[in-house]
Amino acid sequence: MFEAAPDDASNSRPVEDQWESAFESDAATVVAAVPVEQIDVTSYRLPEFPHPLHHPLKALVWLIRAAFGIVSVVLLLAVIAAIPGLNFLALGYMLEGQGRVARTGRLRDAFLLLDVAPRIGSIALGIWLWIIPLRLIGTTRRDAHWVAPGGPSEQFMEVFAPLAAFVVAAHLCLALARGGSFWCFLRPIKNIRWLWRRWRQRDYVEVATAGVKDFFSRLRLKHHFWLGVRGFAGGLLWLFIPTAMFAAASPEGGLRTPITFLGAFGLVLVLSWVPFLQARFAMEGSFRCFREPGVIRKLFRRAPLAFTLAIAITYVLSLPLYLPKAFLLPQDAMWVLTLVFIVTIYPTRVATGWALHRALMKPALPWFGFRWLARWLIVPLLGLYVLLLFFTPPIGEHGRGVLFEHHALLLPVPF
Repeated sequence: MFEAAPDDASNSRPVEDQWESAFESDAATVVAAVPVEQIDVTSYRLPEFPHPLHHPLKALVWLIRAAFGIVSVVLLLAVIAAIPGLNFLALGYMLEGQGRVARTGRLRDAFLLLDVAPRIGSIALGIWLWIIPLRLIGTTRRDAHWVAPGGPSEQFMEVFAPLAAFVVAAHLCLALARGGSFWCFLRPIKNIRWLWRRWRQRDYVEVATAGVKDFFSRLRLKHHFWLGVRGFAGGLLWLFIPTAMFAAASPEGGLRTPITFLGAFGLVLVLSWVPFLQARFAMEGSFRCFREPGVIRKLFRRAPLAFTLAIAITYVLSLPLYLPKAFLLPQDAMWVLTLVFIVTIYPTRVATGWALHRALMKPALPWFGFRWLARWLIVPLLGLYVLLLFFTPPIGEHGRGVLFEHHALLLPVPF
């Protein structure tokens, strides 16, 4: 599996020479040798945690904001992943977080969109709170129709219900135009004053347009969608052939054909590389990374135990994701199951990025016994995982197609 590359550099490719020379330098040179796209990440990550004894109130506010932001990010990714086509965007966001952890080693850099997702969460919460009175008014209107058809109550509700819907809709539009913060939904008078100022200054369209553009620019939809597509394609190129060979036999027929054995052996090898190939791709942004498993073998030599831990987390957490395959949920309930997939897969991405960063920052090779210990742990772990995959087609609605889904490495969706 993870074998050391030859030391003679006569047959090595230039990129491996570059990485080998980088490994022999100090940690700062190793990080500088990685061609990373320069992106300001300060607005994407969690700020540093204030000292709880010196600043208890600030620490409490930090915990509340961080919890609300992380929950908003996870919910946003779950909704996106449940939409066919947009699930590449969810994969792109997770790859971006994985790449940031691989570059910096800070776990707080894994949570993207912390400046945007809380705003989306506040918008959803604010709209939901204002929909509640509209639903109550609609229920009262329906009750008035059944209790006293044509009576004064029904006539009043026939006028009041549309008027209330118009007022609430206008208030929600103004709250969104002001920025969509949670307090904008709770202060309708201030929204009206803001509209009056915009009307007098004749800049309502410019201000609203600038706010919308800034919001979507922070999402970076094109970048993350393309990142997800390439990350999916790179993982699929490695996984498709051994998975197809492995799916050649069924549990009823047993592991009889040599093709199935070769597919199982190939999956054990590929499953040990692909998580880190994707992490390096997310770190560098170059599709070339998928053509260089030798670099991953070199990195494994520098942090074998971290790689082993990341592999264990990845595939142990991915096994329960095959249980919902026994039945298909309605399409409108799919995002609830996708939420479970996001919560399960996101930590595996973070763990892989962290392991890759550990390998990059190691100043020297560890004791060789750690490398052999890691190999003896990884081989039976992945062998057991592949064996369990062999029995998933009979319980899955997609049959043998369930073997090709690889939720922990490809699209984080239950379909």
